[in-house]
Amino acid sequence: MTQITITPPAYVTQSEELYDKALDPQVARRLIGFIAPYKWQMILSALLMLAATVSSVIGPYLVKVAIDDGILAKNPLVLRNVVLVYLGAAILRWAFIYWRVNIMAWVGQSFIYDLRKKLFAHLQKLSLGFYSRYSVGRVITRVINDVETLREFVIWAVLAIARDLFALVGIVIAMLALDIKLSLITFITIPLMVLATRMYRARARFAYRRVRAAISWVNSVLAENINGIRVVQAFSRQARNYSNFSDFTNRYHLQTVISAAKVAAAFLPVVDVLGALATAAVIYFGGAAVLGESISPGVLVAFVLYIDRYFDPIRDLSRRYDTLQSAMAGGERVLNLMDTPVEVRDAEDAQTLPPIKGDVRFENVSFNYSDDPTPVLRDIDLFAPAGSTVALVGETGAGKTTLVKLLSRFYDPVEGAVLVDGIDLRKVTQDSLREQMGIVLQDPFLFNGTVRDNIKFGRLDASDEEVEAAARAVGAHEFITNLKSGYDSPVEEGGVLLSVGQRQLISFARALLADPRILVLDEATSSVDTQTEQIIQRALATLLKGRTSFVIAHRLSTITNADKIVVIHDGQIVEQGTHDELLKKQGMYYDLYQTGFQE
Repeated sequence: MTQITITPPAYVTQSEELYDKALDPQVARRLIGFIAPYKWQMILSALLMLAATVSSVIGPYLVKVAIDDGILAKNPLVLRNVVLVYLGAAILRWAFIYWRVNIMAWVGQSFIYDLRKKLFAHLQKLSLGFYSRYSVGRVITRVINDVETLREFVIWAVLAIARDLFALVGIVIAMLALDIKLSLITFITIPLMVLATRMYRARARFAYRRVRAAISWVNSVLAENINGIRVVQAFSRQARNYSNFSDFTNRYHLQTVISAAKVAAAFLPVVDVLGALATAAVIYFGGAAVLGESISPGVLVAFVLYIDRYFDPIRDLSRRYDTLQSAMAGGERVLNLMDTPVEVRDAEDAQTLPPIKGDVRFENVSFNYSDDPTPVLRDIDLFAPAGSTVALVGETGAGKTTLVKLLSRFYDPVEGAVLVDGIDLRKVTQDSLREQMGIVLQDPFLFNGTVRDNIKFGRLDASDEEVEAAARAVGAHEFITNLKSGYDSPVEEGGVLLSVGQRQLISFARALLADPRILVLDEATSSVDTQTEQIIQRALATLLKGRTSFVIAHRLSTITNADKIVVIHDGQIVEQGTHDELLKKQGMYYDLYQTGFQE
């Protein structure tokens, strides 16, 4: 069968480049710092590990004593006592390991709990600019996969490396104490082991990096096809997508895993062969020494047992190398995420915004995103008195949504200021501002839970009667009561069990229940059908009454009754006035009305 070489997309391998990172002392120190609250448990685990290692190392020596001082000396009492000590050491070793594993399992889960809690808290604070640059999949990978990699390294690998080193030192000391010549014969294999390990590391690093890239590709393709399943089925792409997944994505993963397995399969027998060579040499020269009566048979048997244990920590240490690289790469990514600065911060002397009337003013506001110097908004001057409705219109990309993001303080202006009741928003806390604001988006997001939970999202202390009153006011009560469990009907993540119009009505009820003084409607009716829009239009009169409202819309019926219509073009306000005033000017609004707003 012809072997097909498959190359994954560049974006798949780019995120894996850091897997070649060796030990970084700074990253390692910070990672170990996360387990500082559990230092006493770690110290106890280390002591238990040392005790278990000692009980393991003395095993061959006890065998030597049993043979020389018990069997050959024909002393049954010594033989019995040595056997009892050997069994006691084995039982103690089991107890030490059991106790240590339980402690470290608890520490490991606590480590994950603490680290993910810190990450989640930081992600909640990060500004929208971060999420516009960072995909959801990458964030989830950091919080789930990379944190798990860190747990494996910090909790298990660190102690395992210490255990292996301690065991190796203990075995070497025991061998030297028994017989220096046989020890030197055993150590002849060390240069060969070092050479084999170096060759394995070089090949394993490349092989396992390809495996991780392949897994990333598989996850990416799966997520893309699941999220886009409607489009896939609509265009009857199931067979073609299956073929692409089977013949390329999944096959590449198969090839990389097999290649990595071949590398491991080539290395492990080398260790066994070197161990067999050392054993054969010790048996030959040691056997001759026993015949010459320069060493006892017990020493030879003990040496053979030590050789077997001598190569175990060497084999384990070589496997830890890849874990170390993964941990350093994963640790760097997690720490970079935690170190990502929050772009919009409350000032140190920020005050709580008092209850507002709702006067909104933009004073000479200019803005551009941090990763793009091109101005999005330029010299915006706009005043909306309390209780008024301002409609924002303009072509796609004109800057309408950016304007209301500045009002919500998802971003801060580069120049100028946004004021509410004469107070610069940068001088108040974000929470106190947003508690008095409500936002309804074009595609509202509903959280996994019930209809009632989602309506109460912005006001958890609302009573069932208040929830129902808000739903009635926006015209949502009728369809909610027709659901299987009414207000207690589940909506699933994103509200997938409801239509777009139903989700929108729930979002209106949610905004009304929160009773905001400032309301933002970002194309809130563009995704609903005409019949649902008529229901929403009737609800808008209730929703907008007495509130300062900013409405972004593409439909005439949504904006004709606005107190002020603001036309934005290329980041600047080019016209503002009422519907009739702007039509009389026959400017840009008139052109938009003629081409896109007429109904």
